[in-house]
Amino acid sequence: MGKKNEIVMSGIRPTGYLHLGNYFGAVKNYVRMQDEFECYFMVADLHSLTTHPDTKELKANVHRVLSENIACGLDPDKVALYCQSHVYETSELYLYLNMMAYKGELEKTVTFKDKARQHPDNVNAGLLTYPVLQTADIILHRALYVPVGKDQEQHLEMARNFANRFNHRYGEVFPEPQAFNYGSELVKVPSLDGAGKMSKSENQFATLYLSDDDDMIRKKVMKAKTDSGPTEPGSVKPDYIENIFLLMKLVSTDEVIQKFEEDFNKCTIRYGDMKKQLGEDMVRFIAPIREKAESIRNDETYLKGVMEKGAEKARKSARATMELVREAIGLKYF
Repeated sequence: MGKKNEIVMSGIRPTGYLHLGNYFGAVKNYVRMQDEFECYFMVADLHSLTTHPDTKELKANVHRVLSENIACGLDPDKVALYCQSHVYETSELYLYLNMMAYKGELEKTVTFKDKARQHPDNVNAGLLTYPVLQTADIILHRALYVPVGKDQEQHLEMARNFANRFNHRYGEVFPEPQAFNYGSELVKVPSLDGAGKMSKSENQFATLYLSDDDDMIRKKVMKAKTDSGPTEPGSVKPDYIENIFLLMKLVSTDEVIQKFEEDFNKCTIRYGDMKKQLGEDMVRFIAPIREKAESIRNDETYLKGVMEKGAEKARKSARATMELVREAIGLKYF
């Protein structure tokens, strides 16, 4: 599929806890990409300053997000797993790109409008130029592919615009970054309350976090919405029941799923039993990730090594790009 010389770049926000939706929606793909591409996965700690200026929790959050991603299978030896703030070249490229970004286009960004509404007393320049910093993160490695969800496509479009604007003004330095995912495998993980998908911020009881303990997982799954069951064979599943089957497909064996499908079609399904089974299968899936993440998080020496190794790889790539950038702009005077 991918070629080792094609570059993938993605950012991971250090706010909130990773949940099942993040795992199946993003991290699982990252783990697959690391064997097929040259990958740069960045913890977006500078981005978080636009909305979370209080940094008391930042270090703990960065450690947690690193350990959870490694526990899910990201290998710091295969990828560059690094903190945004450790790569100083990002800020330099961000500065140059800001000279080409226009106030009008930045004010039209959907996320800017949302955030400005949510925090009317903190509409800072960083918030306005968020897409410019995001562009700098991506094109700093001359990345070709960016694994993004639907909600980020506008930002990626802007990244393409800025890269093209730079190329047009100063000469070809950057490829056009494209959205990339493994085709049909974009998984939306439904929330347990039958409303929408799992989310870091919405309803915490309807979301399964990779850090939830076993009892919490069982308790949340048992609360999932059900009814008294179908009354005639071959009934159509209501969406909240479909959701439970979807969750089961993520973690249960084919035999288990088959059994409950048959029970549903024969109108003999017992949702209590189904949720018990799903709860146990979720525990079996999440517990090893949680335990591994905990032991990584408690090993500060290991994490320090991971961050240093990641920063070194990212800086090497960034330095090479910035040589080309300064050359192109005409900032080489001797």
